[in-house]
Amino acid sequence: MWRFWRLFNDIYISAFETILFIERVFGTQLREHAIRISKERYALRQETVHTGFQSAAECRKEDSERREHSADSHSDSRHSPGA
Repeated sequence: MWRFWRLFNDIYISAFETILFIERVFGTQLREHAIRISKERYALRQETVHTGFQSAAECRKEDSERREHSADSHSDSRHSPGA
């Protein structure tokens, strides 16, 4: 039971206090942007849980391959007839 109260009182309530403070200072126009980012981060965390962690070298390799593929597809569309 103490874990629930710790989560609820310390973390959940504190998060809302922080949000209220930020919105009082900066307004609510950032809310939708923050919600979208938090949902993206949550989805990435869930993906990591299902796929497991990868080494930094593996991530760099995948990122490089993704960039090369993206660059190739952009250059192909610029040089293709009708583009």
